[in-house]
Amino acid sequence: MTSDLWWKNAVVYCLDIETFADGDGDGIGDFRGAIQRIDHLDRMGVTCIWLMPFFPTPDRDDGYDITDFYRVDPRLGTLGDFVEFMRVARDRGMRVIADLVVNHTSDQHPWFKDARSGRDSRYRDWYIWSDKPEPDDPKGIVFPDQEDSLWEYDEKTEQYYFHRFYRFQPDLNTTNPEVRDEIARILGFWMELGLSGFRVDAVPFLVEQVTDSDELPDPHEFFSCLRAFLSRRDGSAILLGEVNLPYDDLVRYFGNDLGDEITMCFDFITMQRSYLSLARQDAGPLAAALRERPKAPKDSQWATFVRNHDELTLDKLSEAEREEVFAAFGPDKDMQLFGRGLRRRVPTMLGGDLDRIKMVYSLLFSLPGTPVLFYGEEIGMGENLELEGRQAVRTPMQWTPHRNGGFSDADPSKVRIPMPAGDYGPEKVNVSAQERDPGSLLSWITRLIRHYRDCPELAWGEYAVLDTGVDAVFAHRADRDGETVVAVHNLGETEVEVEITLDGLGSSTVLTDLLVDGTVEISGDGRARFPMGRYGCRWFRASTPETAPADSADVS
Repeated sequence: MTSDLWWKNAVVYCLDIETFADGDGDGIGDFRGAIQRIDHLDRMGVTCIWLMPFFPTPDRDDGYDITDFYRVDPRLGTLGDFVEFMRVARDRGMRVIADLVVNHTSDQHPWFKDARSGRDSRYRDWYIWSDKPEPDDPKGIVFPDQEDSLWEYDEKTEQYYFHRFYRFQPDLNTTNPEVRDEIARILGFWMELGLSGFRVDAVPFLVEQVTDSDELPDPHEFFSCLRAFLSRRDGSAILLGEVNLPYDDLVRYFGNDLGDEITMCFDFITMQRSYLSLARQDAGPLAAALRERPKAPKDSQWATFVRNHDELTLDKLSEAEREEVFAAFGPDKDMQLFGRGLRRRVPTMLGGDLDRIKMVYSLLFSLPGTPVLFYGEEIGMGENLELEGRQAVRTPMQWTPHRNGGFSDADPSKVRIPMPAGDYGPEKVNVSAQERDPGSLLSWITRLIRHYRDCPELAWGEYAVLDTGVDAVFAHRADRDGETVVAVHNLGETEVEVEITLDGLGSSTVLTDLLVDGTVEISGDGRARFPMGRYGCRWFRASTPETAPADSADVS
């Protein structure tokens, strides 16, 4: 029943080759540099690497404006370097997935250059054209700070082309069967080179009604066919979907009960509610989100995260709730983006409070689902607000306290993206120092990963949110095959006493804390009482006293 479902309790690590490690000293990260640093991920316990776009690009949108889906950007290496990266990852037991960005191309892509050469051109119908711009929905403009329309006029052919994102990213016409076939070829090409799946960018926009003349294929039929193609090539391969929709709409992208479309979907709603809970120091919004969250189909999974490579979107909160989160974690307008999100990393939002930061990542790894980390989270990297937009959180990885943070041997003037300075600069936040510090965030996250992998109940099990009697404390249990794990997190800054009731457990069972020393007894009616420190976190395994994990009392 669990065969080949490796992604159910994977640990996914997102990295950008361009900003991870420079192997040839030109100031730009590349596959050779990533190969040299891959053992860092292995030591942490990462099981799956997610690569952000590494294809040829004019780089006007950090690589998401692609000019060739079948090559590696020459700045980042060659196909040979990519294959060697895949070999090394496989040797360390890690799978690799990559961004699938086929909503659009760059306007410099040969397909689009041909399409705008004339109305009868070979690739004309690979894009979406109209004699007049269709009415714009202001809410549908993804980047309101840069664009004021979804249509751009092409003077040569005297028509407008559609772009859901930037004007230099014309949307592909997925109503065209040739385009859908080409998307399958792109998947097939990279799978032959070893990829175990793809993170699908902006899923709801991939197949959408744009003009009245469109004969729109059923988007769910499209994703079902894509998943079937993927499974024929490799039955264990996955699609990880960026589907930021209300739950009722989102579950359809799993394939409803069949689970035959997107394999894993990011849980944006739980993420956003968790920040509202953190801002209020009240577990209520987070608890409500998990109670509302639909159960994923049997062969599907939720992906959980607290930070990603984009702005920290808060679009599913009400305006008043969003303002609460802004006030708590990004009060300056320069910290906000598009009126809906934050361009900050977790440590800076939490004021560098290590106890609180550790609690947040403990919460991430204990939430039901598959955790996803963004590079640099494991050491508590900060952002550089001097950079434009989302680039603030996409600064180079900080490996050492030395020149260029160990990212590159190049002259600092050649490193295109500057790192943060001050308390979050590489002199104070880097991998090499934290590897030697048992109290560091890196050591903590490595420990969390180990315990997460030792507790398959968290990813595979049935979960239930528990009443704690304390507003600031969030608790849930996960059960599978007669085994139970309980996770409790204090979102508040004061120490509290917590009591939970665990149905089906009694005095013959004890709770052994996996993160800190100690065992908690359970009363005959299933009640357990214990203290929770300031921003405390505890993971308990329920077992008989004879089979409980050891603690210091047993050793002495």
